[in-house]
Amino acid sequence: MEIKSTLKNRAGQILDVVYRDMNQESDLGDRKVQGVHAYCFCKDKLVVVYATNKGYWTPPGGGVEKDEGIRAAVRREVKKETNMDVIRQRLIGFQDIGEPQGIVTQTRSVCIVEPYGPFTNDPDGDITAIKLIDPKDYKQYFDWGEIGDHLMNRALAIKAQMDKC
Repeated sequence: MEIKSTLKNRAGQILDVVYRDMNQESDLGDRKVQGVHAYCFCKDKLVVVYATNKGYWTPPGGGVEKDEGIRAAVRREVKKETNMDVIRQRLIGFQDIGEPQGIVTQTRSVCIVEPYGPFTNDPDGDITAIKLIDPKDYKQYFDWGEIGDHLMNRALAIKAQMDKC
């Protein structure tokens, strides 16, 4: 599925976004992925983090480091931002954002996670709180419009499949 939309960045600019479902990493073609976000489920709860520097709740995620794979970036960001280990993960989509400096590609994943200790703080200081919420309440924390609605529905369906394994 492909969804075309727009978003307003922190500078107030309206940017074009094209989201596409994916089933395997090769669906990215030759794109260089700069960012990852993961719909993380701890049992039946969705994990959201508060990004203090951005002033909003969001699924865990962040940048991809040099020479780092997408899956490794997801595991690193989830661990750093939530004190949780990724038990299973699956890439479900990507979006190309038309930034002024060029196209920025970000992936979306579904993860099954479990805590390895209480959340105290993000070492970088970017994340100051986490919550485990009922997935149906996600719009109280973040609303990514049509793309976000599609992603949440897809994430819940894939989580159900992952729970059967």
